[in-house]
Amino acid sequence: MNRALQMLLVLWFGWPGLSAADDMAVPYLSGRVVDQAEILTAAARERIGNMLQTHERATGNQIAVLTINGIGAESIEDFAVRVFESWKLGSRERDNGVLIVVAPQEHRMRIEVGYGLEGMLTDVAADRIIRNLMTPRFREGNYDIGIEAGATAVIQILEGRQPATAEAEWAAPAKPASGFHVSPAPMPLPERILVSLFVFGIIGLFTFIGIVTPGGMGWFLYVFLIPFWSMFPMAIFGSQAALVIIGTYALLYPIAKIVIARMPWYLKAKEDLKTKGVTQIGGMTIRPGGSSSSSGGFSSGGGFSGGGGRSGGGGASGSW
Repeated sequence: MNRALQMLLVLWFGWPGLSAADDMAVPYLSGRVVDQAEILTAAARERIGNMLQTHERATGNQIAVLTINGIGAESIEDFAVRVFESWKLGSRERDNGVLIVVAPQEHRMRIEVGYGLEGMLTDVAADRIIRNLMTPRFREGNYDIGIEAGATAVIQILEGRQPATAEAEWAAPAKPASGFHVSPAPMPLPERILVSLFVFGIIGLFTFIGIVTPGGMGWFLYVFLIPFWSMFPMAIFGSQAALVIIGTYALLYPIAKIVIARMPWYLKAKEDLKTKGVTQIGGMTIRPGGSSSSSGGFSSGGGFSGGGGRSGGGGASGSW
C-alpha cells in the first residue's frame, strides 16, 4: 500500500524528490550485529550476537541485525531486500536467512525473511514481533531491549516455541479492530515538509474555491475533494493522521459554507450568477459551465559472510 501511494504521488504531481534519490550503499557485513547507527550498547551487541550464533549452530539458520543511519527516500522494504541479497543470508540450498533492519532516523524497521523460512516465520508473526515487542520499546528510546526482544522472538518461533516475552501482548490482534492501517511513505523530514506544502497548497486552494462558490458547484467540490483529503494525507502522514484530517475537513467545510452564506458579498455573488451568469470573488471569475453542461464552473486569473540465501519478500515492516 505504501509503495502504491508513493507512486501515485509521483505520477500525479511529477514530484522529482520522491524518485530521484540515490540508493544508500549496503553496509559491509562485519558480523551478526552491524550497528552502523550506534544505537546499541556494547553489552547488548554482544548478547544479541552470541544468541544469534548459538541459534545458527543449532539450526543452520542465519539471522543478522542491521541498524542504519538513514535510508533516504528508499522504502525500508526495498532497502532490506538489497541488503539481504548482498549479504546472501542463509544457505543456497535452504534459503534460511532472516534480516532485522532498524532505521532510527526514519523511525522504520523491517524483518525480511528468506524463502525457506516463510512457512515458519510468517508475515503475521513478523508483524506481531514488530508491533507488540519492538515498537513499544523503540518509542521509549530503549533500542537494546527492543532489538533483543525482536531477535529473541524470531529465534523462538524458528525453534517451534511460543515467544515467552510479553505473552499477553503476543496474544493481542496484530491490527486494530478495523483491520485498516497504512504507514506513511518513507521520506526524510525536509522532503516530507516540501511535499506537504505542495499537496496541501493545491487541494487547499480548491477547497477555498468550493467554500466561496455559491450554488451546487461548491457542494460538488466538497464531495469531489474527499478522496484527495483522504489519499494524500495517508501517503504523507499515515492512516491515523489521515482519519483526523478527513474528519476535520468533512466537518468544517459545511460549517464554513453555512457561515459565509449569510455574508453580503456571498449573497451578491449568488445573485450575480443568477442574473448575469458570472461573478467575481477575490479576483476569481466564476461562471456556469458551457452550454452543454448543467454544472457550474470556475476560472481563475493570475499566474559476516552469508551462504548464498535469497530473500522471499516476506516479512513485515513497522514504524514508531
